Amino acid sequence: MDVVMPQLGETVREGTILTWHKRVGDKVRTDEPLFEVETDKVTMDIPAPVAGVLAQILVPVGGKVEVGARIAVIWAELGDKSSAAPAASSAATIATITSMSTVRLPSSHLRLSPVVRKLLAEHQIEDIGEIEGTGSEGRITRDDVLAYVERRRATAPTLETLVPMTRIRKLTAEHMVRSVATSPHVLQAMEVDFLAVDRLRAAASLSYLPFVARAVCRAIPDYPHVNASVRGDALAVHDRVNLAIAVDLDRQGLVAPVIKDAASKTVRELAVAIDELAERARRGALAPDDLTEGTYTLSNSGSFGTLITAPIILQPQVAILSTDGVKKRPVVIERPDGDTIAIRPVGVLAQCFDHRAFDGAYSAAFLRRVKDILEQGDFAAELA
Repeated sequence: MDVVMPQLGETVREGTILTWHKRVGDKVRTDEPLFEVETDKVTMDIPAPVAGVLAQILVPVGGKVEVGARIAVIWAELGDKSSAAPAASSAATIATITSMSTVRLPSSHLRLSPVVRKLLAEHQIEDIGEIEGTGSEGRITRDDVLAYVERRRATAPTLETLVPMTRIRKLTAEHMVRSVATSPHVLQAMEVDFLAVDRLRAAASLSYLPFVARAVCRAIPDYPHVNASVRGDALAVHDRVNLAIAVDLDRQGLVAPVIKDAASKTVRELAVAIDELAERARRGALAPDDLTEGTYTLSNSGSFGTLITAPIILQPQVAILSTDGVKKRPVVIERPDGDTIAIRPVGVLAQCFDHRAFDGAYSAAFLRRVKDILEQGDFAAELA
């Protein structure tokens, strides 16, 4: 069976192979990590699609490959209909496969992968003779370079602490810069009285986020252009509401796994889906499909008590909503018999939108609809 480069994001076109967890001739199990790949959005372990024997590795470590291209061949176990060849269980067969497929490098001619060359350039390392290679036949790996940099830093006198960006931090930074350069960002914000939601969420032991997510899903049909992507001179308005939820990875970067068809879920179901995606994201257990097809994004800084946040749009979407801290404040309550002042839990919803897609009036009307839904607090039936 052919192993192909998966789609790891709607705009991803290629990836770089960072590590092969198996060698030619090794047995693999279904869903066992087979290789690690890096794209401009994410770094992820890709599982084996079937059980069997790794017959060929077609793309070496450091190689770039387009989405959908063949990168390896697995001879599936007997009885698997996807098998393209009989199972290779004997030592002789494995040895033959290995001799055909393994890249052999003479010790006098070490090849550096693109990933390693990039690291050497970033850290201004010109003499690689000081780096001990632990890869196949003495080849210098990414980890070898990082270990050398760490040793050099530990022995060098300095008056500052240089903290190198992690891979996910760099990928996050690259996407943010590209998004700001692509979309004319506009920020709008609106205060929301969360009293009705507060009563429901306290009884149900939930945070504010699933209620905001549900309100967004209920408001989008009235303002569908916020759930869209810019494609050339046209706006592609999506039929499905696939909510991307920004997840902080222990302050090392962000990922935005997606709740597919979020509009069909209740508040309780959204709460479960958000918690489950965040938990898997933080332990590195997201599947490739978890990061695709997002149409609108929620960013939640409210747990830190922020007042207002201007989030950056997750391309190719056209809008993103930040939910900031909810705090008790004095609020003027207007009534026919006169105004009064009451203490209410108030928070700010801040939406950044792509001005190419729609204008401020459209965005403001959408925010007002979300605000009205939250303040009406008509969610009790969804919490069973």
